[in-house]
Amino acid sequence: MDEEKDLAQRKKEAAERAKQLARERLAAKRAAEQAQPAAEQGRRPTNETNADAVPPPGPIKEAPRTEPPASAEDLASAKKRAAEEARARAAELRRQREAATGAPSGDDLEAVKRKAAEEARARAAELRRQREAATGAATGDDLEAAKRKAAEEARAKAAELRRQREAATGAATGDDLEAAKRKAAEEARARAAELRRQREAATGAVTGDDLEAAKRKTAEEARARAAELRRQREAAAMGAPSGDNLEAAKRKAAEEARAKAEELRRQREAANDGAADEDLELAKKKAAAAAKAKAAAAARAKAKAADGGTEQPTASSPNDPLLDHYVRLIREHLGPDVLEDAYINRLAKDVPTLVVKKEAYYKVAELLKSHEQLRFDYLSELHGTDYKTHMEVYVHLYSYSNRQPVALKVKIERDNPEIDSLVPLWPGANWPECEAYDLLGIRFRGHPNLIRIFLGEQWVGHPLRKDYEPYDAEV
Repeated sequence: MDEEKDLAQRKKEAAERAKQLARERLAAKRAAEQAQPAAEQGRRPTNETNADAVPPPGPIKEAPRTEPPASAEDLASAKKRAAEEARARAAELRRQREAATGAPSGDDLEAVKRKAAEEARARAAELRRQREAATGAATGDDLEAAKRKAAEEARAKAAELRRQREAATGAATGDDLEAAKRKAAEEARARAAELRRQREAATGAVTGDDLEAAKRKTAEEARARAAELRRQREAAAMGAPSGDNLEAAKRKAAEEARAKAEELRRQREAANDGAADEDLELAKKKAAAAAKAKAAAAARAKAKAADGGTEQPTASSPNDPLLDHYVRLIREHLGPDVLEDAYINRLAKDVPTLVVKKEAYYKVAELLKSHEQLRFDYLSELHGTDYKTHMEVYVHLYSYSNRQPVALKVKIERDNPEIDSLVPLWPGANWPECEAYDLLGIRFRGHPNLIRIFLGEQWVGHPLRKDYEPYDAEV
């Protein structure tokens, strides 16, 4: 701001000096014009006596000389000198300011351009006034020439300032600036990733993905323990755990749940980006539910043992006649050996369930759809399950004409999971069979386009198999 004030002050002083010079020359011109008639009148005789009079002896004094009026060339040279002085002072100020503060910025450049244009206009106006005062009003051509000259000077100054700025700061073009921005962003991301890796290596903090993996592992362990308890209960025909053992099992399960919750809480506190409180509460609820399930299973085992190891007969189901009807028609048309089992599934709204042999799977399904008394024309569900010892395919069918449901199950080898496709009978089985193939590796013979619809053909393994191991350790 001080430099700009000094520049403005010097401009004002230069303008005042130029004005003062013009005034002095104008006054001299007027004085010369007034002195010339007086001198001529003094040289003429006033009367006849005076005409013949002899001048008195003594040295003759010459009339005082007056400076001749300024010509157009002198005025032009004065204008040029004033313009050169103003440009020299402006250049000197510019050099001093750049030496003190560095190359001018974009805003400074615009300000300098505006100031230079104002100075040029001021000089043109001052020169026009001086010329009009000395020789009369300027012609249109001279005024246009002065304007063009001032504009050229302003453009030259702007170009010079731009060159100085580019030379001093190496200003980049638009493309270079974008490239610099991208490079800076990549470096920032790389530094952030490196800091994150260092933090994790230093503190062993678990990320959100690690916490999810721990939750899944906990859930799998809970399911494995439940399966182990179920196998023990089925294998033991005698004695269930006593009341003390049941209480001990409950306490142990509760302690394990609390320990897991405490571990999750410590991991979350150690990691800045750990799971939220809602995730911890969910893990607690899951652990508590697993403990309750264990206690309930143990209680059922105890009740069964108290009854002599035999289950009490359950009440009849309203769908028992349907199950008997289905079994009778299948045995009449396909023989007595095609079914392995038939029962009412109490956990699925008493759905009549038929367990068929692998070789008769497609024939039984075809009979269920085409028989006039059955006519199961809608396939609502098809999925597979891995039981470690074998795999199962579960199919749920419904007859809209009879308003009756039925479930069809088949067991297949785990090492070579292959079964006939039901797409020729129910086109709606297309994508469910592709899903079972994608996640479990079950192949369906006769399927029109058996592809992996979730993970893609390049994925290694089938995630819903019990023996699945991720090919990529980070997944």
